[in-house]
Amino acid sequence: MMNKHNKVVVGVLAALALAILPLLLQQAGNFWVRIADSALLYVLLALGLNIVVGYAGLLDLGFVAFFAIGAYLYGLMASPHLSENFPWFAQMFPHGLHTSIWLVIPLAAAVAGTFGILLGAPTLKLRGDYLAIVTLGFGEIIRVFLNNLDHPVNLTNGPKGLGQIESITVGKFDALGVPGLNLGKRLDITDDYSINSVTLYYYLFLALVIVSIVICHRLEVSRIGRAWMAIREDEIAAKAMGINTRNMKLLAFGMGATFGGVAGTMFAAFQGFVSPESFSLMESVMIVAMVVLGGIGHLPGVILGAILLSALPEVLRWVSGVFDLQALTGGRLDASILRQLLIALAMIIVMLLRPRGLWPTREHGKVLQPVAK
Repeated sequence: MMNKHNKVVVGVLAALALAILPLLLQQAGNFWVRIADSALLYVLLALGLNIVVGYAGLLDLGFVAFFAIGAYLYGLMASPHLSENFPWFAQMFPHGLHTSIWLVIPLAAAVAGTFGILLGAPTLKLRGDYLAIVTLGFGEIIRVFLNNLDHPVNLTNGPKGLGQIESITVGKFDALGVPGLNLGKRLDITDDYSINSVTLYYYLFLALVIVSIVICHRLEVSRIGRAWMAIREDEIAAKAMGINTRNMKLLAFGMGATFGGVAGTMFAAFQGFVSPESFSLMESVMIVAMVVLGGIGHLPGVILGAILLSALPEVLRWVSGVFDLQALTGGRLDASILRQLLIALAMIIVMLLRPRGLWPTREHGKVLQPVAK
């Protein structure tokens, strides 16, 4: 076990490594920094789902719906879509909303959390497979709505998606005349050195992930976290001990959904475009796989699983391009198929060798040992 001094040293070194990482990666190209950005977004999603699945033990296969809600919320607030399709909106906001990030993040968290509670309310008496089916249906309903709400009133632009989404500006204060830092533009430090846009987004995503980790850790060690874990282990026993299982479940759904909503806003601002295809069922399955593969209910394991499963496909894409596997096999083996095959094979091997995940929690699965006489 490390003492307090060693933990501080390790923390400082880790912080320095995370701060320097994108500056080194951008020297090799923005492709690698974008991989790091995507990994941080998936870490944020996995942390939110871990509250529902890992802490409370509620299998949620529709978590991507909250991701979509946050993305479309920011897309509508930061694109000209509403002004172009609703004359009354254009009269009220002739120059668009241009919403501040300090308003977007809590608003997305509140809206997604509300939808999370609405999802949890009718599923309070469901468990296991039945709960998974209902949440899966909720995720598909949201995707279908986004895909079809382009008539008779064009709210989401249907399968075309929302484009021209503004990038995030940090530190902007119109009243003081402070323009702020636009993360969508390159930041010139000197004549010879500049920080790319994807690197600026990396630091914003990293700050959100750190805040989310602190929140998740505090929830885990709090009375609320212990109540969730009691429900996860035995709901009947938890209710017998006086825990309000209904409110705890709703709180788990709501808290987990807030992380998805915030991640969705960051995704929309980073991509500049959102469409229903980005929020398919496979995205939900992949997020669940990150939580389970890393170590369900264990924060370091969840983070590790999210980084591996989000970065591995893109690294394999690069490897396939470098070696031109399709040409080597005479066109019989497509690079994308090989990438999916290798990921599935790696997941099978890991789950066979480490059924509790790559980095499981020490408390999870603990059984009573017989007392020596």
